[in-house]
Amino acid sequence: TRQLSSRALSTSAPVLSHVGRKPIAYAQEVSIEHDLTPIQTPRIPSELYNTTLTVRGPLGKQQLAIKPFVKLGFTLATDPTAEHVLEVGITDDSVKQQRSMWGTTRALINNAIVGVSEGYRVQLRLVGVGYRGTLENNERTIALKLGYAHPVNIELPEGVTCSIPQPNRLILQGVDLQQVTELAACIQRWRKPEPYNQKGIFINDETIKKKEGK
Repeated sequence: TRQLSSRALSTSAPVLSHVGRKPIAYAQEVSIEHDLTPIQTPRIPSELYNTTLTVRGPLGKQQLAIKPFVKLGFTLATDPTAEHVLEVGITDDSVKQQRSMWGTTRALINNAIVGVSEGYRVQLRLVGVGYRGTLENNERTIALKLGYAHPVNIELPEGVTCSIPQPNRLILQGVDLQQVTELAACIQRWRKPEPYNQKGIFINDETIKKKEGK
């Protein structure tokens, strides 16, 4: 008979989210609306339905799904030079799932605020002989020459723009951090940086250590 190992149960208090409890200050040019209408989802109990948070700013808007146990508290500034404050909380900090989503939700809201007010920018460097990029179809398609027999065409998703200040340098911009970074990663997969000739598509200040040939 195999003997099962015994594990001591932790009696320590749950660790609260240091990120989640930090208030978010945001400019008055940004508006945040929390629609408490439940988002009905098949095969999910009604008490677990998410609600919708809409963040609007000079550069656009973003919508986030908010878990039912997440509580939002707003303190609106009366002084026109002051900032509004948003506090994120949860209903029961003894529940592990709620604690794990606390900091995540706060980070997603903060990213949305930065996105609609300042935007996100990712630079791609095309390193290789003949590697270059151009914009087509009213600047909604990136056409890349990466050493293949045919150009690689990548459609820009709604909300993301691209500029090409130099043929071997692309700049992606948008209000959604995840959308911009995922598109950059998608483009990089066509020519990942390789360590022998140090060619490929590099993101921002990315570098790669050169390896000597075998």
